[in-house]
Amino acid sequence: MTVASAPEYRPLRPGRNYRLLTAAAIITGLGTHGALIAAAFAVLEAGGDGGDVGLVAAARTAPLVLFLLIGGAIADRLPRHRVMVAANALNCLSQAAFAWLVLAGDPKLWQMMLLTALCGTGQAFFNPAAEGMLMSSVGREQASRAFALFRMAMQGATIGGAALGGAMIAAMDPGWVLAVDAAAFAVAGALRAFLDVSHIPPRAPGGGLLADMRDGWQEFVGRPWLWSIVAQFSVVVAAVGAAESVYGPLVARDELGGARPWGFALAAFGAGTLGGALLMLRWKPQRLLLAGTLCVFPLALPAAGLAVPLPVGALCVVMFVSGAAIEVFGVSWMTAMHQEIPEEKLSRVSAYDWFGSVAMMPVATALAGPVESLVGRSEALWGCAALIVLVTGAVLFVPEVRGLTRAPATTAVAKDRGPASADPEGSVGRLG
Repeated sequence: MTVASAPEYRPLRPGRNYRLLTAAAIITGLGTHGALIAAAFAVLEAGGDGGDVGLVAAARTAPLVLFLLIGGAIADRLPRHRVMVAANALNCLSQAAFAWLVLAGDPKLWQMMLLTALCGTGQAFFNPAAEGMLMSSVGREQASRAFALFRMAMQGATIGGAALGGAMIAAMDPGWVLAVDAAAFAVAGALRAFLDVSHIPPRAPGGGLLADMRDGWQEFVGRPWLWSIVAQFSVVVAAVGAAESVYGPLVARDELGGARPWGFALAAFGAGTLGGALLMLRWKPQRLLLAGTLCVFPLALPAAGLAVPLPVGALCVVMFVSGAAIEVFGVSWMTAMHQEIPEEKLSRVSAYDWFGSVAMMPVATALAGPVESLVGRSEALWGCAALIVLVTGAVLFVPEVRGLTRAPATTAVAKDRGPASADPEGSVGRLG
């Protein structure tokens, strides 16, 4: 593993698109991370239990899974910024309606599930378009630093959003946090409307939406490092989601003192990702995926910490460590995707990445409550931690994951290249 040469440390001079994307991500990050806490506590304050919290969480991720592939194909056919703005508008309206219901009192479970599902639908179209837009906004030579800075800004918003959300919920109705999230989507959508897509070559006429989806699938399955890690993350994301979206608020309510300490724990995770991003500004591991995958193991720590449960201070330390570790993976993965995937296929391939990564999330969050009733909360959390360790260990047996290397900064990207060969030194990959 090597450290970047001196030219990589020159000041980064981001373009207009990069600045707009970063500013919009900060704004939505401030709103969304507080809103995730608010949604869970809105369900609990309406008389729901752990199973109801899981159903609302599943309602958000189910349409994300259903529409991601369509969203990725559309984002490679239409101007990506228009897809992003339309998705932000849907998120704004759904969160505003959710806030109104909570503030008006006595929201019904089906209403919260429906509005959360609309928000998930917006994300299904937004995520592939946003990833393609971000990757096309930076050049090859400073891509790694640009992604690290972007994620640093985004995670800084996570720190503020989670802490602010927990504090607001402790002081007032969760509906106000949801209202702030709706306003954040409105402002971010307005910024994204000014993105410039003139530098992106016009798409050649294709065989239709289904043909584009098949083309993205061929790119995806032709790269063993890509599909194996996405399969890994289908389990990892499900386990983390069940632990932190369902069991976390319950442990916080019953053992830690309520929403505020849980907000601090989530903010500590965000602080860890900030530290990880700072590390990745200077550290350039040569074997991107090996370094990144080794850093997935600490994601088991929060579930284990909640299972004990650890005191708030110790839990914050655990969350910080896991946040720093996963950021190493996240930056390495984004750099690899930027390096290996043709620009005109970025959104489609990203959609398969996101799809695989979140496919099991609705099932995991919906079953979290019944599993807790069957085996107990602590045992369920230990199971989440064990699954993360097992699948992360398994993916290290894939030669391409251990051997794929970072290409030299001077190497040109062949826009017409096909799927990567089996040569473990030949290519590299993104966190979903």
